[in-house]
Amino acid sequence: MSQAVNVCVVGGGLVGLATAFRMLEARPGLRVTVLEQERELAVHQSGHNSGVIHAGLYYPPGSLKAALCREGKAALESFCEQHDIPFQRVGKLVMAVTDEELPRLEELHQRAAANQVPGLEALGPERIREIEPHVVGIRALWSPSTGIVDFRRVALALADEVRARGGEILTGRRVTAIERRRDTLVLATPAGEVLAGSVIACAGLWADRVAALTGDAGREAPRIVPFRGDYYTLSPEARHLVRGLIYPVPDPHFPFLGVHFTRRIDGEVWAGPNAVLAFARRGYRRRDVSIPDLAGTLLFPGFLRLAGRYMRTGLAEMWRDVSKRAFVRELCRYIPELRSEQLRFGPSGVRAQALRRDGSLVEDFDLAGSGRVLHVRNAPSPAATASLAIGRVLMERAIEQFLL
Repeated sequence: MSQAVNVCVVGGGLVGLATAFRMLEARPGLRVTVLEQERELAVHQSGHNSGVIHAGLYYPPGSLKAALCREGKAALESFCEQHDIPFQRVGKLVMAVTDEELPRLEELHQRAAANQVPGLEALGPERIREIEPHVVGIRALWSPSTGIVDFRRVALALADEVRARGGEILTGRRVTAIERRRDTLVLATPAGEVLAGSVIACAGLWADRVAALTGDAGREAPRIVPFRGDYYTLSPEARHLVRGLIYPVPDPHFPFLGVHFTRRIDGEVWAGPNAVLAFARRGYRRRDVSIPDLAGTLLFPGFLRLAGRYMRTGLAEMWRDVSKRAFVRELCRYIPELRSEQLRFGPSGVRAQALRRDGSLVEDFDLAGSGRVLHVRNAPSPAATASLAIGRVLMERAIEQFLL
């Protein structure tokens, strides 16, 4: 039997690669292997996101999200500078277009200030037009330090660092079983077994299934429900309508953010996304259906309770998914001169949302595990921004828990 590696990281996305990098940075010479089920790295959430470097406006003070977003943003920007990865601080406007949204905007301002987001400014209509001349609104919150980057490029640079430090990255290695044999964990894959002294699972859309392989997914453990978000892209002649990032005030009646405008590092402008149930964990298109994935969602009591709670807003999201006119109407709340013919159907992403059995969303990052295993059970946005900070936390827990 071949010698076991010290740590096996399951998942070749941003969080998994950042964790492997942090492990090798802290413990040079450690034998670390990353297993990725796909043939390429960062092809799911890490490669299908808006590319925003979040500054930490939204997250409850004292939460892991708030702390690790702030730490992770600084670490990410430093990493990009060291590896010649371009990023830009284009700034974000959070827009209130009706009087009813003003109390929520003020609450968001207080939360962002508590999270020490730098440079915050409350704006009126005149100042809004200075920053985004084509946007209308009665008040806004301006976060000048919010940025954009190509996160797939970041992931590939992290992979290069892992390899340069002696780590191993194996693609096409879906983990189908994890067995404990004395002091060794045996990970079964279609290409053979991998032996490890310990495991850190950063499996994203498959986090709950990998947790089940180690016996860490009991009745009360969160389950992953996939939600698809579709974007439109602005035609080249319409891109001047958006200079940076234009976001809505979060709606407390819906668990997702709502449509917004995102200038990309390559110059494109994305509009969206909506948020509808994905019929497969790889469900990037409406016609992508996995019967096991869909059945698992529809038979889960947590999803049924969530769907019942947000029936009205959920139906509105589904209507915008099939009606371009409805989608454009929502976008025109912020940029009235935008026209339907200036929008082209664009990319999509699938978000891994952890749900509890009672139908409540797991809002914060959820890092758990026992013995020789650690799991990232929930890592939605801003996990890409916070990936190096999440990796640092997992590294420190692993060194202590695994006695490395």
